[in-house]
Amino acid sequence: MGSWTGQVVQSCIKMATSDFYSINSQYKTRIDLHWKDSKGDSLHFIATALDLLENLEVQAIIISDISDEELFLARLADEVNVPLLSFSSISSLNEHPYFIQVAEDENNELRGIAAFIDAFNWRSFVFLYEDTADARQVQTYIYDISRENHLDIAYQTALSLKNTDDAIINELHKLMMMKSSIILVHLSSSLASQVFANAKMLGMMGKGYAWVVTSKTMNFLDSLDSSDYDSMIGIVGFKSHISVSSKSQELALRWRREFQQIKSNLEIRDLNVVGLRAYDAAWVLAEAIERAGINLSPNRFEISGSEQSNFARLRVSRNGPTILGKIINTNFTGLAGEFQLANRKLVHETYEILNVIGNWRKKVGFWKSAYGLTKEIYLHETIIWPGFSLKAPGSWLVQMRGKTIRIGVPANGRFPELVMYHDQQSKEVHTGFCLDVFTAAVERLPYELSYEYIPFSNQNGSYSDLLYQVYLQTFDAAVGDITITSDRLAYVDFTMPYTELGVGFILKLDDKDPWFFLKPLNADLWIMSACFFVLTGFIVWLVEHRINEEFQGPPSKQIGTLLWFAASTLVYAHKEKLHSNVYRFVVGVWLFVVLILTSSYIANLSSLLTVAQIKLAKSDYIGYPANSLIGGFMVKNNLNFTDNRLKTYQSPEEYDAALRIGSKRGGVRAIIDEVPYIKVFLARYPHDYTMIESSLTTGGFGFAFQKGSPLVHDMSRAIAELREEGRLLEMEKKWFKSQPSLLSEDSEQSKLNTLTVANFAGLFLISGISTSIALLVFVIFLLHEKLSINYNMSTILARGKLISILRYFYPKMGTTIHGVDAR
Repeated sequence: MGSWTGQVVQSCIKMATSDFYSINSQYKTRIDLHWKDSKGDSLHFIATALDLLENLEVQAIIISDISDEELFLARLADEVNVPLLSFSSISSLNEHPYFIQVAEDENNELRGIAAFIDAFNWRSFVFLYEDTADARQVQTYIYDISRENHLDIAYQTALSLKNTDDAIINELHKLMMMKSSIILVHLSSSLASQVFANAKMLGMMGKGYAWVVTSKTMNFLDSLDSSDYDSMIGIVGFKSHISVSSKSQELALRWRREFQQIKSNLEIRDLNVVGLRAYDAAWVLAEAIERAGINLSPNRFEISGSEQSNFARLRVSRNGPTILGKIINTNFTGLAGEFQLANRKLVHETYEILNVIGNWRKKVGFWKSAYGLTKEIYLHETIIWPGFSLKAPGSWLVQMRGKTIRIGVPANGRFPELVMYHDQQSKEVHTGFCLDVFTAAVERLPYELSYEYIPFSNQNGSYSDLLYQVYLQTFDAAVGDITITSDRLAYVDFTMPYTELGVGFILKLDDKDPWFFLKPLNADLWIMSACFFVLTGFIVWLVEHRINEEFQGPPSKQIGTLLWFAASTLVYAHKEKLHSNVYRFVVGVWLFVVLILTSSYIANLSSLLTVAQIKLAKSDYIGYPANSLIGGFMVKNNLNFTDNRLKTYQSPEEYDAALRIGSKRGGVRAIIDEVPYIKVFLARYPHDYTMIESSLTTGGFGFAFQKGSPLVHDMSRAIAELREEGRLLEMEKKWFKSQPSLLSEDSEQSKLNTLTVANFAGLFLISGISTSIALLVFVIFLLHEKLSINYNMSTILARGKLISILRYFYPKMGTTIHGVDAR
């Protein structure tokens, strides 16, 4: 009640109840007002509200404003069925059915502000809001509405009544560094006056600035001292429009007269919107209580059923739902205009736009949701802007129209494919992938942008000095192979990245070894395979040479046939036919083993030819680019390499020389760098090196602009379009062939070992068993054949004696008997 707003609300409610019952003396009900002072403290606020509910058992509560902590009262009102009327702009959420917002929906006002900003072709603005519940809710609204209207919030910050002048000045200094001089203010009147006073001291209330103020300030402008208006000259604000009537004028005169008698020591100001709404709210509440037919018997309350609550002594109002229904359905014309609720919010569609010029407030237009801005607002000369300027401040893009923005370009980059600067007899020529992307993005802007490249030479090769010149406003922007980092974002704003993110290793392909083809298999596996080739051929020959003419002949021919048969099975080119079914089985099993061996050999050889293996020993050295972020940030901090294993290099030529001689001869085993640089390097040496990506990431390359530059948003959108259409990929192919990542730095997948005997032990076991079985069958066959020969010889010998006897008796029978050889 010590605040101006509290005093106005209290006096207007008293006047409303007095006027209501003097006119409606026949009504049976009367409102008994119980005043409690919150003293501006949230805990005291809740304590006094509990006292009203518990001891006085009030039927309704009216509050002027509500904070985050005080939202608890809305939950409490729901529990005891007591309507809670608030003049705060915070939305009455659906979960609080007894919370009624006797204030306009700020969403409509913010749409009007967006239309006002768009009317002056301002593309971006700075948003200052108060750190309260309703203001944070507005932050969400303004973001959505800005996006719908293609506006950009260059910067936003929250202020509090607890902020000192130094804290406010610090925030205003940040705004001065922005390229947007259009500032939207959503602060309470007392905090706004403090901000404007400091802004005037810093020269921010002069020409070139535009301050747009919401109704949160304008509706309470009368609560400020007259001296505060001197620092607000030129601001434009939205104020809830109240139609002036004879009744409202009469009330204002009477209120001034009565208030002067009570507060004779205070400067009397005009009756504001909140006072009129407080008057109407009290009138609506008195009418609702009468129409509800309130029964004032002792049983109008019942004990709350929430036994788990600490407020079990609170009583639930039986009349609350009826009173709430009558209030919600009220529709009448009050002193502040039509009093009509929708979703428990006051419907208010019209705002007047005022231009503050000292103690004088000039009405320059209106905003109504159904019709938009009135025509008067487009007559720009009707508004007096800060610095008493009749010309509307232009946005940064408007100010730059006809001017050329200065773009710093690195003149000593490591890779000319990215950025290259030529100076041929004072004729400056700039080429490179980064500059092509920038040019293509500028061509997609919805406006014309004139720019010039200015070479910037840096002795240590770091781009931090170039970005610092952007921060100092020596350059408007910086274009080149500039990596986005969190540290740099403190000084400049970056567009979205236009290159791949990440870090990779450059490794030398070890494919120049004349015995490279032997590497897919381990030496033991080569020996084992050769032995089984010879063994299989020998076993087949051992059997087949006795019964197969193709395996017979002189010893040299038989040896050649044995070796040829074994070797030809490798490519399935053997033409010798096998007569034994057992050895056909042996060869079939062996051909399956050969199939697996050759397939595995080809697959492993392909992997070794395309993917380098990174196996860093403790003695290996790692290279990285000098004066870059890779050294300290990536290599030392994330990969845990010691300093004595690290070497720095300046150019791709040095990369090549160090990798070729290797770690043992003073070079390095691998070089770590950002992916875009590695792609350029691989384009120069496509057949000698390869890349392995790591799990580490960077921010990629981006274009740097001064803080708050609206070009950041527009250029980022253009880069996104270039990426979606494939233009970025085309430019990559133009300057360096895109080398895809061949392998991710997976700890298991990146270790491709040669194949050993253990990998094929099962196959050799199967082949050995089949060969052993065949050999056993062959031995059994030989034994069986030997026994058969012995039996036949004894029979032949017996028959020979019989023939001799016959010859003795028949000497003329000759050497044959019926064609049978006598032998």
